[in-house]
Amino acid sequence: MNALRTGLRRVFRFPGRASACFSDTLLDMSGKDSWRGEGYHSHDNSSHGYREEGSWRGRRGGRGGGYRGRGNRNYSSGGYGNRNKKYYKTEDGAISGNREDAQHGHHDNRGGSEYSGRGGGRRGRGGPPAGLRGREIGMWFAQRSKAKAKNSRQEVHLDEGRERHITNLLHRIQSRDNIPPQPSRSYRDPTDITREADQIEDPIGGATSRDYFDDPDAEDIQMKDLESTSWHTDMTEEASNLYGLDQASSSRPASASAPGPSSATSTEPGDDDADDDEVTNLTEVFKHHEETNEFVLEYLQHKKRGDIFSGSVHGALAYERNAAMDSQYRNELAKKEQSTRYIEMQKFRSQLPSYGMRKEIVDVIEKNQVVVISGETGCGKTTQVSQFLLDHYIENNKGSLCRVVCTQPRRISAISVAERVAQERDDPCGSQSVGYSIRLDSKLPRPQGSILFCTTGILLKYLESDPYMSKTSHVILDEIHERDLMSDFLMIILKDLIKRRKDLKVVLMSATLNAEQFSEYFGGCPMIHIPGFTYPVEEIYLEDVIETIRYSPPENTSNKPQRRIYGRRKREMLAQKEEEEWLLNEWIASIRHKYSPDTLQTLRTMDYDKIDVMLIEQLIKYIIKTSDDGAILVFLPGWEDIKKLNEVLTANFMFKTDSFRIIPLHSMMPTVNQRQVFERPPPGVRKIIIATNIAETSITIDDVVFVIDAGKIKLSNFDAQSNVATLLPEWVSKANARQRRGRAGRVQPGKCFHLFTTYQERQLKDYQLPEMLRTRLEELCLQIKLLKLGKIEPFVSKAMQTPSMEALNKAVINLTDMNALDHNEDLTPLGFHLAKLPVDPHIGKMILFGAMFCCLDPILTVAASLSFKDPFVVPLGKEQQADAKKRELSQGSQSDHLMLVYAFRNWERMLDRGGTSSAQKYCWDNFMSPSTLRMIQSMKGQFAQLLYDVKFVGSADPKQPAANLNSYNTNLLKAVICAGLYPNVGRVKQLKMGPKVNTKTERCSIHPKSVNCKERQCQSQWMVYHLKMRSTNVFLYDSTVVSPYPLLFFGGDIGVKKDEDMDCVTVDDWIIFKSSAKTANLVKDLRRELDKLLEEKITRPGLTQWDGNTKEGAIMQAITDLLTKE
Repeated sequence: MNALRTGLRRVFRFPGRASACFSDTLLDMSGKDSWRGEGYHSHDNSSHGYREEGSWRGRRGGRGGGYRGRGNRNYSSGGYGNRNKKYYKTEDGAISGNREDAQHGHHDNRGGSEYSGRGGGRRGRGGPPAGLRGREIGMWFAQRSKAKAKNSRQEVHLDEGRERHITNLLHRIQSRDNIPPQPSRSYRDPTDITREADQIEDPIGGATSRDYFDDPDAEDIQMKDLESTSWHTDMTEEASNLYGLDQASSSRPASASAPGPSSATSTEPGDDDADDDEVTNLTEVFKHHEETNEFVLEYLQHKKRGDIFSGSVHGALAYERNAAMDSQYRNELAKKEQSTRYIEMQKFRSQLPSYGMRKEIVDVIEKNQVVVISGETGCGKTTQVSQFLLDHYIENNKGSLCRVVCTQPRRISAISVAERVAQERDDPCGSQSVGYSIRLDSKLPRPQGSILFCTTGILLKYLESDPYMSKTSHVILDEIHERDLMSDFLMIILKDLIKRRKDLKVVLMSATLNAEQFSEYFGGCPMIHIPGFTYPVEEIYLEDVIETIRYSPPENTSNKPQRRIYGRRKREMLAQKEEEEWLLNEWIASIRHKYSPDTLQTLRTMDYDKIDVMLIEQLIKYIIKTSDDGAILVFLPGWEDIKKLNEVLTANFMFKTDSFRIIPLHSMMPTVNQRQVFERPPPGVRKIIIATNIAETSITIDDVVFVIDAGKIKLSNFDAQSNVATLLPEWVSKANARQRRGRAGRVQPGKCFHLFTTYQERQLKDYQLPEMLRTRLEELCLQIKLLKLGKIEPFVSKAMQTPSMEALNKAVINLTDMNALDHNEDLTPLGFHLAKLPVDPHIGKMILFGAMFCCLDPILTVAASLSFKDPFVVPLGKEQQADAKKRELSQGSQSDHLMLVYAFRNWERMLDRGGTSSAQKYCWDNFMSPSTLRMIQSMKGQFAQLLYDVKFVGSADPKQPAANLNSYNTNLLKAVICAGLYPNVGRVKQLKMGPKVNTKTERCSIHPKSVNCKERQCQSQWMVYHLKMRSTNVFLYDSTVVSPYPLLFFGGDIGVKKDEDMDCVTVDDWIIFKSSAKTANLVKDLRRELDKLLEEKITRPGLTQWDGNTKEGAIMQAITDLLTKE
């Protein structure tokens, strides 16, 4: 046999790497005309031969139909093919066999090796074997890709010491809780019969009973510990039933799936007896505890309270008329009317269009419960209407019955309007007749006879404690034309509330002429229109712009390449595009007698989907040459367009002189640049502002005379079907165009150049879609349940425009999967916590986990930044330097979130050691915004206060030592971030130019601003991210590379299964790791104990006990140890 093997080694010589494979392959004789191969398995050899009847199956390739091998550690050989007892000679030797058998490629399952062969009939390395056609080739590649992915799976491994420690820990927990050992619910494929029949799964971790203690000494010591150790638990088994979960089952308080709505046993609305029984049972759970904490009492009170609009309860203003107050307010007003400052302000007020309609406005509001007021920008409705009402009540000796609350969609608007109104009334802002309240800041007015300006979110917060708004006489909703989510939400509430508060007055104010829509929603209520106060503005459309400046686009900007792009899309999109072009050409033909042939040709060939910066540049030059003065405001959809136009202008010699001041206006720009927008330049200097739609309503630039409207706007949308947010340019609405036009006539007659045709203008939508129809709805659902507004779907169906059921159901399912809602759509304790945190539910969950794992301060930094905005700013022309600084600040963590933590820590250190000047220099050197960092600092304080209020932490200071024991543990920080962001996770595919990420549904790119965008070697195959958004590509924003254990402990459902010959542990059935069965079951059982512990901590908040002699401390230490040392 040895001689035969030696001879065969000489016969079978393989080119390249494959030549070394055959020496360890055992051959056996099987009949006269066949060889039988049996692959020999070892760590050093991967040459698997299939044991086929009469053949070696190898890779067909090369010339002459032989079987050539150049695979990666694979068996491959040439020889004779046997067909109908005929021999087909090949280069390297003779083996009898079937030619068909040899035409199938063979791959190696070990270590991610490549398929063998030089490329078969295609002559390319790694290509499919010859003889495959069409779909077979695709299936061959798919099979190869699947095998490669399987072999490259990350492995979860526990060394012997940790296995023993975790096994002992779990055994102690079961012994303490007196729970009979339960078999681990590992998954096995029913078709898999490869396991030996005598293998029996252990109750804990898949080990046999003798594996609890791996040596006799350890067993003796452990048995003494079991007898002497007294576990300290904070909650009885019954208390955990507050979640409605079985203690013996695998449960997940903050990450596991709970029964969805489809499996729920619904409770009929108004079934108060059932609710009372449930609350009684919950109260019984806690009555044996010596101390029931504030959270439990608040939660039980919330559960007991019925839906506010389900009964026949009616409310009224809580204040009674106070004659002394009425007299005091009247005397104060009379005294002010004699002061010089008040008289000067009255002169200004009297010039506003709204002031002339004062009596009409007050009369209509007094006679009706709901009124809609519309008026163009500058008419004075925002500053005057609330004053008209207050003055009317004071003058009629009933000032004590007037309490006006006016909502604003933005913080800055609430502050600036309050300060302006206080100035007009000759009062200080706060404590007297006018004040404001926004997140983290407030200057409240007196309780009665006053006006409060606040954001919509603040008013919703008041509704938690005062659902009938009993301390408010008038509610004014300003800027409702913007149709933001919270304003629409508030209108639903008010529509129901006015039926129970007959004395409550509601005023809706809009800047555009869409009053009919709001009037109809409130049952045909009266409408008042206030005329605007602007100079005339001439509107010029694209065809006239092209004709006037004689513009001809460069050849590469024509729309022909765009046709090819659309040609690769779905057939219906191509048909729609062709119809649009046909209609446009028909319109162009109708104006052929009015414009030159060059203009008509330009209109035909322009690419209307792109922003033509060359056209804008030439138009700016034309404005400068034909006018003497006046600022130019250019509206563009986004940052990239602003950047391109800025580069074009600054590269032009004409704009390099001191005669021009070019100011980009975007949230990414430093604040110092934004201040220049409002400053009037010296005589002879022309100001050119390049802005997004932020300049439409949020700010007013007084010296603008010329407006260039590119006709596009970027709006965020949410596609519920694909679960992807989008941020793509789209055509403005007619309302947007009117707002942009109005910017040009503030100080003198102006001009507005619309870069779309009059034909396209007629196709524009009247208004953009409301935010409720294009955003995620999880926060809305939590607020509905927190305010006790009833079932989610019936309540939302009362909106002016109802979102899709698909989007609503997805939100409910997501909240149920997070265990924020139970099967009856009621808030769980976790959901109650999340609803009270003013952040997205996933960010809220991250905050709670940061408190529980004692890494509070850095997690609050991440949460505040994700909830507010990125503190980094990007000066134009310094994008690469800014990206390099980010990578430097990340310290190799491969985490955008930790990069923020490190950057914020450095800023705080500079602030503490060197004061404001050092901190400012740090921000300047690292492209950061000091104002944004200060806001993040304030938000962290607010979050810490909320956690302290429910006793999650022992102090309202984010830096308290007890809550930051693990704040420098990088791996634990990543795990907590993963706990919050899951299921936003994807698998990293490493490429030469940087990683790509496959989520559960699609392939994505990492956003270019991420520190991971160009990472050459990721530390793990998995990444969590904050946001997935489609713009020019599907991008992942704010990502962190995470190792397997964070996903296993804080991800979805854990499963244990066998994939062919590989033991695996899975998360939600799609995140798969290699693991021994024993390790997989240990991890699963430890995860179950962690879930139980977190349930208890969510329900009974308190500082985490890290003492290893307590059950809580032992579990938390074990988890932290695994996460830290992975």
